[in-house]
Amino acid sequence: MTQTAQLRTSLSAKRAPQLVGTAVGHALEWYDWGIYAIFVPFFATQFFPQADQLSAVLSSLAVFAVGFVARPVGGFVFGRLADRIGRRTAMSATVATIAAASFAIGVSPTYTVIGAWASVILVAARVVQGLACGGELPSAQTYLSEIAPAGKRGFWSSLIYIASVFGNTVGVLLGVVLTLTLSSSAMHAFGWRIPFLLGGVFGLVAVYMRRKMPETEAFTRHGRERTRLWPELLRHRGEALRVVGLSVGFTVVYYSWVVAAPAYAISSLHVSSSGALWAGVASSVVLMAAMPFWGRLSDRIGRKPVLLVSALGSAAALYPVQWLVRDDAWQLFAGMVVAAVFISAGVAILPAVYAEMFPTGIRAVGLAVPYSIAVAAFGGTAPYLQTWIGAELGRSAYTGYVVLLLLVSGLVIARMPETRGKDLT
Repeated sequence: MTQTAQLRTSLSAKRAPQLVGTAVGHALEWYDWGIYAIFVPFFATQFFPQADQLSAVLSSLAVFAVGFVARPVGGFVFGRLADRIGRRTAMSATVATIAAASFAIGVSPTYTVIGAWASVILVAARVVQGLACGGELPSAQTYLSEIAPAGKRGFWSSLIYIASVFGNTVGVLLGVVLTLTLSSSAMHAFGWRIPFLLGGVFGLVAVYMRRKMPETEAFTRHGRERTRLWPELLRHRGEALRVVGLSVGFTVVYYSWVVAAPAYAISSLHVSSSGALWAGVASSVVLMAAMPFWGRLSDRIGRKPVLLVSALGSAAALYPVQWLVRDDAWQLFAGMVVAAVFISAGVAILPAVYAEMFPTGIRAVGLAVPYSIAVAAFGGTAPYLQTWIGAELGRSAYTGYVVLLLLVSGLVIARMPETRGKDLT
């Protein structure tokens, strides 16, 4: 074995625990966050009055949005923790909090047992989970971007959303298994609790793995230097606004066509539960397979061309996809696959793009606050608006809303500088 090959093998062995720990913890976030949207049709009437099924679903989706309101606060708290104490500490704290909130939902009494207090517990758990989720993505993608080689940062960054989709897919698969093995009444009675309880158990594993990860060299060199937070944030306000502009389109299309599409198909299009969930699983495999390709391509030709393909391609594809998806699972699968090809291009490299905007001293918090605001305002409301606008104004109205936000992101991309291969200082 040559000296170069030995060095590469050594580096791979060194990085493997870091990559696995980052991926497992981030997958847990999206598992815990996603199962809420996936299992809404089954637990909505357990936390809200059962008289009106649609009203209960909408109330549950409103709570989904409330969880996002806490994200900017959590982004600031955990982002500041990541920039002052360390990426690893913040990442361990976020997954522990996310898992604890998931477990609380799983053991909560229902509306018929304690009345409105069930709704209060649900809201409180989602707010706590939202706080932690606001810091998880910025901390995790900052960590991954800082350990990645500059020339492969786009490729490595694709691991973040591969983990995200994998976590969400595990939740969907669990939904498939449960709906095939349990009756509808059993799913409504207790089956919906199982994924939330498992989320608490998975959290213990993720915390253990992350506590053993080393800190990044970039933080070790520069992160402990005294940084004047507010002057630095003010100096990088343009980058913060760019984060918002980039995030609005990608966030809404991702939540609409990757996270919430199976649940929407079940509750609004009356696609069979198992068929819709299998469509979600199969399309997620395509999404995960495509992301490393786009990440590697961005390392070769630049971030901007790949982001433009994603934003503008998604915008162009959504109306044909909407026309395709009606009341059959195969139509949902085909539509989600088309959307996945374009969505994957953007989400694969966004972690690298975000990290390349800010210096080490505010890299986590500088991203966390504007990103969380954008996700709270647009991602958190996406499943609710998808259901409500679809029922009141028709699916085309909601699709137009998503297309408009993608065009906003496309305009931001066109005006941003190219950052491929930038050194993270």
